[in-house]
Amino acid sequence: MRNLEGFEAEARQARQLGFDGKTLIHPAQVEPCNRVFAPAAEDVERSRRIIAAFEEATSQGRGVVTVDGRMIENLHVEEARRVLALAEAVRGR
Repeated sequence: MRNLEGFEAEARQARQLGFDGKTLIHPAQVEPCNRVFAPAAEDVERSRRIIAAFEEATSQGRGVVTVDGRMIENLHVEEARRVLALAEAVRGR
């Protein structure tokens, strides 16, 4: 609890291993945890582009769209929505 540098290092390792969060036992851990696990600004922007492009495509009767040279379908949109929800949750803290 007193070693926030060590806590942040553990959080970074957890993120590298695929975890998307960490259990906190003290308010001082919130900021470093949010810093490590919050989506990067470019991920948030990409997620917005994905959702907008997919919604436009589906309004035209298409089920897939290309964004930044990648084919996007429903599962990518769900992930993009998760990224935006996480960014909003972190911003609210």
